[in-house]
Amino acid sequence: MNSELKNFEGFPWPALSAEGPAPTWDGSQFVVGVTRSKILRYRQTDSAWSEDLTRLHEREASSSHPIDVASRALAIESMRLVKGEARPVILDVGCSSGFLVEELARTIRNAGVIGADYLPDIVFKAAQRVPNNPFLQFDLRRCPLPDNCVHGITALNVLEHIDDDLKALGEMYRILKHGGLAHIEVPADPRSFDLYDEVLLHFRRYLLSDLVTKAREVGFVVKKATHLGFFPYPLFKYAKIRNQRLGKRLNLQEKRKLVAEQIRNTKRSRVLAKIFDLERALGSFATYPVGIRAITRLQKL
Repeated sequence: MNSELKNFEGFPWPALSAEGPAPTWDGSQFVVGVTRSKILRYRQTDSAWSEDLTRLHEREASSSHPIDVASRALAIESMRLVKGEARPVILDVGCSSGFLVEELARTIRNAGVIGADYLPDIVFKAAQRVPNNPFLQFDLRRCPLPDNCVHGITALNVLEHIDDDLKALGEMYRILKHGGLAHIEVPADPRSFDLYDEVLLHFRRYLLSDLVTKAREVGFVVKKATHLGFFPYPLFKYAKIRNQRLGKRLNLQEKRKLVAEQIRNTKRSRVLAKIFDLERALGSFATYPVGIRAITRLQKL
């Protein structure tokens, strides 16, 4: 029996209906009664995201954009700190194409990693790309997973797409085991809200202090609160001010084109990649007061 399968022995996968059988995971797909399924699909409601936006971001950034590489590395650092279990279960919420799921499974070899996202087609494609990990489709505001069932949660750039982010944080707290860790990342600096946020359907950008307050409100203990993108922040801020001015005279199609161009251009920067490497190294000893994204490492005691 492979290690991934052992992690999910006895895992409480929610039934797909009130009277339906409990699913099991066989290492490559779910078994539900006499049927087999690549993913488990739960209730779908309105969402501030679309498959088209996923395609836009991944066409331009793929898995190699410097800030996304750094973002995933920080999430892995947090999940390495999950303790108390020989075979922890980690849930990546908002998994998109499954890049973080794949990296977590590869680097934390004793962990069982579950991917979850909102749109079924996105989840199915992720499950095809990363075939040895289970994937779920659900609305985080109404998470079907039972209380106290996972040891770690990662949620990178998820909460800004959810109207009731406090409800979503509360659901993450509920399903996390006592002692477990959650790694949350969101776009920072509300005053930098611009056409990029508009195109990507963000409800908000965050002050780090506001994210900390909301996390504490649902019960989390904040173990670390910092920013990603401290060193490039001045250039980021300049670009945001410029975008805010441009946004007043561009139509939606023009805004989408500009956002794609900006993602594509920054993806190619080797200098930016080295800056993020340096920032991560120094971040082991310090926290950053400002940045492009706000990050918290949270614990459920």
